[in-house]
Amino acid sequence: MTKPSRLKRRLLIAAGAVVGAVALVLGGTWIYINVFSGDAPDPFSLDPDGPTAESDGELATLDGTWSVGPDSEAGYRVDEVLNGLDNTVVGRTTDVSGEIVVESGVATSGEVVLDMTTVTTDSNSRDGQFRGPIMNTDEYPTATFTLAEPVSVAEVHDAPAPVTLTADGQLTLRDVTRDVRAELQMQRSGDTVQVAGSIPITFTDFDVEPPNLAFVRVEGDGLVEFLITFIQE
Repeated sequence: MTKPSRLKRRLLIAAGAVVGAVALVLGGTWIYINVFSGDAPDPFSLDPDGPTAESDGELATLDGTWSVGPDSEAGYRVDEVLNGLDNTVVGRTTDVSGEIVVESGVATSGEVVLDMTTVTTDSNSRDGQFRGPIMNTDEYPTATFTLAEPVSVAEVHDAPAPVTLTADGQLTLRDVTRDVRAELQMQRSGDTVQVAGSIPITFTDFDVEPPNLAFVRVEGDGLVEFLITFIQE
C-alpha cells in the first residue's frame, strides 16, 4: 500500500471515529431527553370545571388576610439546547410562603417568597449549577414577588370558572429587584383560593448569566411559574 493510500485510510478512520463519537453523544442526549428525563411538566393551570365554594347561603367574603397554604408549588421554566437538541427544563419546589391582604374585594398588598435552595429538576448536576454559579443560593436563598399595584379580585368571589387577571409587582432575584407583570388565573375552591400563573423574565435583567457552554446553551428568557393555594386566616 502506498503512503498516500495509507494516509487516506487513516483520515477515513479518524473521520469515522469523529462521526461515531458525535452520533454517540447525540444518541445519548436524545435518550436522556426522551427516555430518562421524559417530557417537561406542563405549565401550572386551574381546572375550569374544578370545585368552587359550596354553601347553602351567601359565600364568605374574600376580605381579610390569606396565607400561602401547604399545597403550593413554584419554580422556573426555561428552554435550552443540549448537545444540539432542544430541551425544556422545569425546576420546582413546594417551599413557598407569603400572604395577600384583600380589602373591599381588592388585593391591596401581598408577597410570595420562594425558597431557591430547594428548587429541583430531573438532574442533580443541573441543580448543582443552579444553586452554585447561576443563582448562588448560599448568598441569595430566596426569590420574592411583591404586589406593587392593587388588583380587583371581586369577580373571583363566586365565579363558576377561573378568572384571568394580571398583577403588577416587583420580583427580586439575587438581590436585584425589577418591575414585572404576572399573568394569573384565580379560582375559589371550597374555603381556599387557588392562583396559577407565570412571570416572564430576562435573566440578564437580574444579573444572571445563562450558561453558554460547548454542550449546553440556555436561552436568555424564561418563566417563573407557580400554583398557589391561599388559606384565609
